[in-house]
Amino acid sequence: MNNVALVTGAARGIGAQIAIRLAQDGFDIAILDLDRDACVDTADAVRALGRSAIEVSVDITDEKSVEDAVSLAIAHLGTPFLLVNNAGIMRSRMVHKMTFDDWEQVMAVNVRGSFLMCRAVVPFMRKAKRGRIVNLSSTGALGLLGSANYASAKAAVQALTKSLALELGPFNVTVNAVAPGFVVTEMTRTMAEKAGVSIQAMEAEMIKDIPLGRSGRPDDIAHAVSFFADERSSYVSGQILYVAGGPKG
Repeated sequence: MNNVALVTGAARGIGAQIAIRLAQDGFDIAILDLDRDACVDTADAVRALGRSAIEVSVDITDEKSVEDAVSLAIAHLGTPFLLVNNAGIMRSRMVHKMTFDDWEQVMAVNVRGSFLMCRAVVPFMRKAKRGRIVNLSSTGALGLLGSANYASAKAAVQALTKSLALELGPFNVTVNAVAPGFVVTEMTRTMAEKAGVSIQAMEAEMIKDIPLGRSGRPDDIAHAVSFFADERSSYVSGQILYVAGGPKG
């Protein structure tokens, strides 16, 4: 039986690294992203490891788009054993300057998107009586200056994770979350640009509060996802793993 993984936001950054690590672990990968063309490099890297891959365009905030994407992935690769909800966005502003759209878009992608993907995949896992779901949260769920929308969304993802773990445990499906700290990605580079500082300056400032004295790397997050996908974590569910270079949760 081939193990199949669906990874959202897998065209680049952390999502791409997760897809590649899972391919190394023996998974065939459905690479889901809003921009299908941007998935090609990730798909090529997966195939170079001897695994099957399909690039799928999806708007995770839209019900029909999610249903169509999951159906396409299953038609090509088979029933998913693993769902990784990695896709996410930030729109950082102080609350008094935050627009309604800033709030809605961040909640839509991070929370609604995770919910819709779970809802689409869960029936197949329940029927198979096996599965893993790994959601990407953030240390920001504990509170994040200038990003109340993102912090609220990632806290909601943690609540979703724990609730689904209760629902799906009887079906041999585990649900966990990985909560990264500061990782240099396209998203954090955009944050630095909007703040008017270089990514190097932002990283240097963030490292001051990280006990291990460095920022995270995409592969640090991918390793954590790999753990939750592995049989060795089969008795772990409803947990939030902070991958942040020191105590957070």
